[in-house]
Amino acid sequence: MALDGKKLMLLCAAVCFFCVLLLAVTAFLSRGNEKAAGAELSAPIVEQAAPAKPEKKSETKKENKKPAPTPAPKKEEPTPEPKPAPKEEAAPAPVAVPTPAPQPAAPQADGFGFVPAKNGAVLCVVFDDGGQNISQLKKCVALPFPVTVAVLPRLAHSAESARIVRQSKNEVILHQPMQAMNLNVNPGAGAIKPEMTENEVFATLSQNIAEIAPIAGMNNHEGSLITENEVLVSFILQAASEKGIYFLDSRTSSATKVPSVAMEMGMGWYQRDIFLDNQKTRENYLAELKKGLDIANKKGHVIMIGHVWSAESLPAFLEEAYPELALKGYRFSTVSKSGGMYR
Repeated sequence: MALDGKKLMLLCAAVCFFCVLLLAVTAFLSRGNEKAAGAELSAPIVEQAAPAKPEKKSETKKENKKPAPTPAPKKEEPTPEPKPAPKEEAAPAPVAVPTPAPQPAAPQADGFGFVPAKNGAVLCVVFDDGGQNISQLKKCVALPFPVTVAVLPRLAHSAESARIVRQSKNEVILHQPMQAMNLNVNPGAGAIKPEMTENEVFATLSQNIAEIAPIAGMNNHEGSLITENEVLVSFILQAASEKGIYFLDSRTSSATKVPSVAMEMGMGWYQRDIFLDNQKTRENYLAELKKGLDIANKKGHVIMIGHVWSAESLPAFLEEAYPELALKGYRFSTVSKSGGMYR
């Protein structure tokens, strides 16, 4: 029985040894499997790192070359703040431009057929009957050449009319009312009447002159009865001389005594040559103007009388004729500067 016990102990020891050996082998095999698994897990990393090798070769080649100089570091400039985009303004609405009214064509050199000037011909235009209508008067003094305006006294616009004429740099004279042959014709306020004495004539003229002064001269409004009276003419011329103004004889009577009395008194005088507007038509204006040109070409000057009440047509006609008259050599002047005084 003892021997069997020893055998049993040896058998148990052998079994234990065998179990330990088995555990050791199992452990060894388990570690080997873990290493294989770890190698498999690290394989992708090696494959991703492989492409980096060519870069190392490239770097090696570059190292053999002369290194390029290192550029100086650039100064950092502040980044400009973005500017807001300009606002689009609405385009302005189109402005309607008025079509200018057609202007009359300037007359050609021979549009009116005026003859060339001779003897330094000077043209004087006088507008009678100022003092009645301001708007008509303004058309007369707006002409592009100098004119003389005769203003009636003692009317609502007498003083104002004289002032307008002076402001326009034209010449003012007194349009002195005088009695006509027809006693039924009223010459107007401030007139010289046949029954007046020398003192009355002088007082009347002084008052009329003072109203529109300063003036350069005077002419007669109506007055055929007075200008045929030598005594009354002498009173009038004497007053003009004392006032330092000239006398223009409108020649409302062919029997006027002004020339003879003036010569006796040793005075100079002017006289009308043409009435431009006895008929207020363009044809008449042109015919009378051409008569005036003939007179001017003969004696060197002409005095042509029109009227402020023809302002709707006469000034426009004269303005139209002016360029051709100037082109033909005619000069324009006021009465006092015309050189047409008679003696």
